[in-house]
Amino acid sequence: MADYFQDISPIQYEGAESTNPLAFKHYNPKEVVLGKTMEEHLRFASCYWHNFCWDGADVFGGGTFGRPWLKPGDAMERAKQKADVAFEFFSKLGAPFYCFHDIDVAPEGDTINDYIRNFSEMTDILGAKQEATGMKLLWGTANVFSHPRYMSGAATNPDPAVFARAATQVFHAMNATKKLGGANYVLWGGREGYETLLNTDLKRERAQFGRFMSMVVEHKYKIGFDGLLLIEPKPQEPTKHQYDYDTATVYGFLKEFGLEKEFAVNIEANHATLSGHSFHHEIATAFALGVFGSIDANRGDAQLGWDTDQFPNSVEEMTLICYEILKNGGYTTGGFNFDTKLRRQSTDPADMFYGHIGGMDTCALGLKKAAAIIENDFIANTKAKRYAGWDDAMGKQILGGEYSLASLADLATRSNLDPKPVSGKQELLENQVNQVLFSR
Repeated sequence: MADYFQDISPIQYEGAESTNPLAFKHYNPKEVVLGKTMEEHLRFASCYWHNFCWDGADVFGGGTFGRPWLKPGDAMERAKQKADVAFEFFSKLGAPFYCFHDIDVAPEGDTINDYIRNFSEMTDILGAKQEATGMKLLWGTANVFSHPRYMSGAATNPDPAVFARAATQVFHAMNATKKLGGANYVLWGGREGYETLLNTDLKRERAQFGRFMSMVVEHKYKIGFDGLLLIEPKPQEPTKHQYDYDTATVYGFLKEFGLEKEFAVNIEANHATLSGHSFHHEIATAFALGVFGSIDANRGDAQLGWDTDQFPNSVEEMTLICYEILKNGGYTTGGFNFDTKLRRQSTDPADMFYGHIGGMDTCALGLKKAAAIIENDFIANTKAKRYAGWDDAMGKQILGGEYSLASLADLATRSNLDPKPVSGKQELLENQVNQVLFSR
């Protein structure tokens, strides 16, 4: 299986004028932008699940890709073949990181002990492949949503035995992530929510979820894992009402259980738009609340109301995302993970490269455009002028608690305050952003 991509050479940067579809046009890992290389800024990762665990099936039809490592056979041998082809792809793509769920890399088997044994063996294999290729793990996680046992949730399940089974997977996935040098550990509550309140004790489920997350924190310190713990917000789908709906909802949940200093968020673009927000909004909210961690870089389809996980292709959107990241100091342990999948009609081995190359070039160009904005930061300058009153005496005194509602009303009356509306200059700012986007 190590020669699945034998006709494809390692992807190189050839510049914007290149016509080679298997070359980067904008992502030059060694190019320095605002004092750091692109590789250091962007910290690209590719995911195990969509690329190597999905064969192109959907609810209306079977797989279209014909991945040989997904065909019937000895489950562990197939897992090893999958690892061979995955690391061939990772190495040739040139992204420095990858991400996985536990059952992406190892078969569950028939019993919990099968799961533990298989996952342990595959963790050692992944470690050897990392050492051989130089690949690093951006984050690991446990899939506690796909199996039928989790149809009513994992941490929020009405059966404590299911809670314990999920805890077992997270225990081993966290240990594997630490062993493999992972920079983060992610939790996605794909089934942590409810379909109807007729059979749901919402308060009890939230308490269960809070206890589960507290156990995760306890285990992090017990094993000495020094990476970030990340929660990935997701609205609806698959559960109608999810407890991790968006960044603000996750933050409120963390505050309720005193965990806001222990977790950050892993924000996915397609999840942001499904929650009714823009990707930009979710990133800015995470920074405002002090919980920004990492990004799943993808996009949805404006005409489809579900999670399509397409490769990012909007330089405008990515410019604004990179602007927020750069203005706030850049990534610490996070990065841009391509939680993306091919369309079912994209059946050639090269298509996997085309998708990632396009996504990486989109992010790289967005980074360069964001850096150009920061060098003459009309956005920050406009905001500073718009909020300047809060840096004057009255603004500081209000925020400093020197006024009550009554004394502030008295001041306004005595001073005959009559503030005039001031333009927000939205159209001007949009034009200025476009001027940067479409300049050479």
